[in-house]
Formats: sequence, structure tokens, C-alpha cells
Amino acid sequence: MDDRLRSLLFERPSAIPVSVGILPAAWIRHREALDDLVAEFPGLFGAGRGPRDYDAVYGTYAQGRHVDAWGCVWENIRHGCEAIVTGHPYPTRESVRSIRMPEEDAGFPHGFLFLRLTDLRGFEEAMLDFAEEPPELRLLIDTVLAYNLRQADRLLERLAEPQIVFFGDDLGMQTSLPISPEKWRQWLKPAYSAIYSRFKKAGHWVYMHTDGHILEIIPDLIDCGVDVLNPQVRANGIDNLAAIAKGRVCIDLDLDRQMFPFCTAADVDAHVREAVRKLGSPQGGLWLKAEIGDDVPLATCRAIFEALERYRFYYS
Repeated sequence: MDDRLRSLLFERPSAIPVSVGILPAAWIRHREALDDLVAEFPGLFGAGRGPRDYDAVYGTYAQGRHVDAWGCVWENIRHGCEAIVTGHPYPTRESVRSIRMPEEDAGFPHGFLFLRLTDLRGFEEAMLDFAEEPPELRLLIDTVLAYNLRQADRLLERLAEPQIVFFGDDLGMQTSLPISPEKWRQWLKPAYSAIYSRFKKAGHWVYMHTDGHILEIIPDLIDCGVDVLNPQVRANGIDNLAAIAKGRVCIDLDLDRQMFPFCTAADVDAHVREAVRKLGSPQGGLWLKAEIGDDVPLATCRAIFEALERYRFYYS
């Protein structure tokens, strides 16, 4: 059993599991210098170093126009960074009445449920739907849920043994949920529960990434079957996460990317140490994740890598 699973199960991992995600734009900017730095930390990135195409970018991270299985149009004006949806296939409630799920099986991309609703309708229209609760809202959610349940069945057919299954859907904004917790429980909680329960019943563990402020619904996400929750620290606060989630769910803490472009090495060290001290324990329940964008200086990248190396053995 590896440390990720030991930590998830609160069975005393040998170290805190850590990971670093480097965005394509960061590779484009820093190139060989970042590659040389990564090579200094085999404990984080593994040993060995093969050839790398620093300009290789795929999917919606590539500059240009993309259309997904649902017909949502994604526009990207900055190569190496993520696109946004600018074309919504069901912009009116009348159009929602003719909604059909795609025949193509696209799995569970980031934004598979709540963000899918906003992509299909447009954010403002989706918010009006939640506020006014027209019958089209139920039709929209039921259609997206049915598609996701089909994706769940397809995925379960390919999973031969119990494993951690990864999902991503941003539920929060910077300082609040976009809809009230009561509306979330009424309209969205049953859908997440229906999807995740299929994996739980099959013996798998559920990992959920979700950006933004989600404090009020963390207990609900646990009820839905989430075993590992990946929240953003800036939008929720370490003390708040400790009070609401510590010991109840394994936290894969998204370290403060809003701080990384502007901070010192001492800031990074203090931040990671505080996270480990307040959210970790010898029993487990904490992972750490750092995302590196092209706005993070190389000196700060080094500080992040050093802090992760140092504090992942905090309880050893």
C-alpha cells in the first residue's frame, strides 16, 4: 500500500504525499532552466530525465478555438494556459427543452457537472435558473447527470481493482459559493451522490478537486462519498479547513498559488509549515499539491520544491 492510500485511510503514511503540477505556460517560459531545477528534486519528480518539447501544448491549453462533445465553444488567447467557454449551446430556456446528451463518451473532464451546467447555459443564465427554478433547470441537470452516469458505467467497466478515481468540478468563487448552500443541497448534492455512489459501491475511493470557497458544503461532499478533497487554501483558509475537514476527509491541499508570484522563500516555507502543522497528523489525512504557472519565478519554484521536500517528512 502506497503512502497516498495510507494517508487517505489514516493508516500512518511514511511521509506526507506531495505533488507538483507545472502548467505548459511555465515550461514555455522557463524551459531548460526549469528542467534543470526539476532534476535536483528526484524525490518529488522521480529520477531520470528524457527529452522534453517545451512548446508542446495539447487540448484546450493550445491557443485557438475548441469545441467539446456538448457543443460548448472554448476560446484560448494565451498558448499554454487554459481556455474559457465563450459559446454556450443552450443560451435560452426554450433551447434547453430540446437538449440531448452527446453520443460521444468523453469521460469526466474537469467541470463535469456544475461547470457543465454553466458552460451549456452561460454563467448568468445558469444563476438565474438556480434563483428562479424553472422546469428547464431540472431537465438540464437530469440530462447532464444521465450522461455522467453513462460515463461512470463505462469507466467502471475498465477498472479492474480498487483505486482512487479522480474528479474535478469548481464549485466555489473567491469568497463564497455562487449559489446558496441550500440550493446546492437541493439541486446538486443528489447528482454528485448518484455518481460517486457507483464508484464507492464498487470498492473505489473518490478524489474531488474543486476550486473556490466551499466551506459550507464540505460536510455535504463527504456525505456524497468524497474520500480526498482538493480545496484551495486562499479561498477557504487553513484554520477553517482544519475546523471543518481535518480528520473527516483526507485533504489534498492546493497551496496558495495566488501568493506564489509575489512571495519570498521565507513566505513559502512558513506557508507549507503552517499547512502541515495545522492540517497534518502522524495518522495521515493530508496531501500537499503545488501548481506552478508561468507567473512563478524560478527562485520561488525552488523554494516550493525545497519546502515540500522538507515538510513531507514532518511526522517521520
